[in-house]
Amino acid sequence: MEQRLSSRVRKIAPSATLTMDAKTKALIAEGQPVINMTAGEPDFDTPTPIAYAGVKAITQGFTRYTPAAGSLDLRRAIAGKLMKENHLSYAPEQIVLSSGAKHSLFNIFATICDPGDEVILPAPYWVSYPEQIRLAGAEPVIVACDESTGFKMTPQQLEAAITPKTKALLLNSPSNPTGAVYSEAELRGLGEVLQRHDIYVVTDEIYEKLVYGAEHHSLPALCPELMDRTLVVNGFSKAFAMTGWRLGYVAAPLDLAKAMTSLQSHSTGSPSTISQKAALVAFDAFDIAMVQEFERRRNRLVEGLQSLPGVSILAPEGAFYVFPNVSGLFGTTYRGKPIQNADDFSQTLLEAELISSVPGDAFGSPGYIRLSYAVSYEQVEEAVVRLERFVKALQR
Repeated sequence: MEQRLSSRVRKIAPSATLTMDAKTKALIAEGQPVINMTAGEPDFDTPTPIAYAGVKAITQGFTRYTPAAGSLDLRRAIAGKLMKENHLSYAPEQIVLSSGAKHSLFNIFATICDPGDEVILPAPYWVSYPEQIRLAGAEPVIVACDESTGFKMTPQQLEAAITPKTKALLLNSPSNPTGAVYSEAELRGLGEVLQRHDIYVVTDEIYEKLVYGAEHHSLPALCPELMDRTLVVNGFSKAFAMTGWRLGYVAAPLDLAKAMTSLQSHSTGSPSTISQKAALVAFDAFDIAMVQEFERRRNRLVEGLQSLPGVSILAPEGAFYVFPNVSGLFGTTYRGKPIQNADDFSQTLLEAELISSVPGDAFGSPGYIRLSYAVSYEQVEEAVVRLERFVKALQR
């Protein structure tokens, strides 16, 4: 067979975060004392009440299919959560549960996008966003954001990016990889632009509970005029340390929810029944101590990075990543090895000091690296020591 792979698959770029994570875990398997700061998952166990609910579901025989969109009782619980916490009114029929928020996003783009469509995507962005958009036949329109705006897109940038081909805007707040959180005023500014244009809004709020001194706001709650074309994505992986349970959801206008349900019925079908039963108790089992510990680690890591010559860093307001600018160290060498870009920096840092990071190029922002502080406080302390030693050893 001349060509064994489809054109859409040939165009996919492998996930840089998972690639670095795999390389790191191979070194760890060899017994190397690597500090893995690549992965995007909490290092905490799932809260005990949630875990017990999953075990109970198995022992009581809740192991069969639910409806494709998920169980009605959990969709009702999510609707209640969205009203209570986010001031958003949705019926259970407008909620579609999937096998992770990543799966929810995939369903969205497959449902709303056609070839030739454009989706506005602020950078830095999560690595899977542009690939999912392209798999749906659309093209991501990258809007570069930097430290001068807190890594957040301005209304002027949004207005300039909209064309007759624009199908949707994708927002992620709190952000992976920067930890940026859009304020109420910033979201209202974007909302004013969006009200003048008939496009969809996809808002990924998976890190909403992981904020430090900031407040999470949901765009359609501030701009209810956008409700009939906004899709709100969330899930249980980050806030409840349930990454392996694979359960996310989208709240959407009814016609889109029905279409995504139909799509999902022909792909994965319903998400795990066991995970759905466990999630029913999750909203009452949120552990604020996890957020407090993340904040403690963030503070120490930011403090350490701020002390490094050639490195600049904005303290993240959410999620569990820092996104330092290391371009001031380009043009240096480490023991004769040149560091010309973020990939060189990350690879050399891993080889020299066994700290695993992800180059910013993967997030659409060359010149930066992403470090996850979803590791123990002791590892954060050790990472600061190793980073200081590494930067000190660089030669001009």
